Amino acid sequence: MGLHYPVRDFPEWHGSSVRSSAFLTRLIGIANVAVVILAVLGLVFLPSSAPAPQAPAAQRATPGPGGERTAQAGQPPGVVATPEFAKQVKANELGLVPVLMYHRIVKKRRAAIDRTPAQLRRELEKLAAQGYVPISAKEFATGDIRVPAGKSPVVLTFDDGHPSHFGLDAAGNPRPGTAVAIILQVAAKYPGFRPVATFWINHTPFGLQTEREQAAAVRWLVGNGFEVANHTWSHANLRTLPKKKVRRQLAKAEKLLRELGAGPARTMALPYGSMPRSKKTARSGAWKGTGYDFAGVFLAGAEPSRSPYAKDFDRGAIQRIQSNGNKGECRRWCSQHWLKWLHRHPRERYIADGDPDRISIPSRLRVKIAAKRRPMVNAY
Repeated sequence: MGLHYPVRDFPEWHGSSVRSSAFLTRLIGIANVAVVILAVLGLVFLPSSAPAPQAPAAQRATPGPGGERTAQAGQPPGVVATPEFAKQVKANELGLVPVLMYHRIVKKRRAAIDRTPAQLRRELEKLAAQGYVPISAKEFATGDIRVPAGKSPVVLTFDDGHPSHFGLDAAGNPRPGTAVAIILQVAAKYPGFRPVATFWINHTPFGLQTEREQAAAVRWLVGNGFEVANHTWSHANLRTLPKKKVRRQLAKAEKLLRELGAGPARTMALPYGSMPRSKKTARSGAWKGTGYDFAGVFLAGAEPSRSPYAKDFDRGAIQRIQSNGNKGECRRWCSQHWLKWLHRHPRERYIADGDPDRISIPSRLRVKIAAKRRPMVNAY
């Protein structure tokens, strides 16, 4: 998949913003559609970082009956971050976050957006070595980021519910070579690498034909901490549809997700990165008694995302980065470029303070915090 629109290098956060959200949205609406459609048509027609500093014992949360502050399953207990501790770990929770976009994971690539199992494994191991910890798209969109102090969140997203993403073998375990199996193997090798990803599906998740098989797959994923969410019923180009048909596409997929055990979806990825003419319709609506209300709508874009705590963060148009190498247009747009850029520009990267109840930032960034988040600010 080619990349979608020109962009200048990110300035330092204390300078001007990356670009205005209005300009970003216009460019996405024009460019993402054409480029992503070409890429997906290809799918159709082609037969180390150091360990994070630890908070001093006095800064940890006061133990309750079960020990330290309660954390969500699979996530670390939080610390109580002070300005001194935030400075020690160089926390910047207004930094940029890579939201990585994957499609098929196949041994022989047949389209530009395909990745091989070996390429996926190498990229995940690189993320682990550079101090990234996966979170789900839902956790990111809602600002529920629980990452150890000194580490950075990354969001792994897989579009279209392809068989290469997940399947169960005869013993009920993830099929070897699938994206889920590889994520679990990398997490076992790097204990701090949380085995979490988001799978956006259409009406035939993971190529499974029966409702029983689909439900078994979806419930396994949800039960093991993965997110399964909405990618429309038939991978429709929402830009071309009237409001009623947009609502139909999203509500039908929503009904399926609930029937399969995924529950109400909190996130949605736009097929082709194509925004409906009514942007609000992508966020919430209803059709024939089934409603949807998304905390985040994700694009097919080509840049890291703003922090969800930033005042210019747009939940209705969240940027992603295509997973790919460093050739052609991808020299400036895809994951290999951006992960290297973020590694070389640590001041621009989201660095966690380990405290889910505070947002730690350098003092110069106070003005960039969303108003409703200001009571949580821990500036240094």
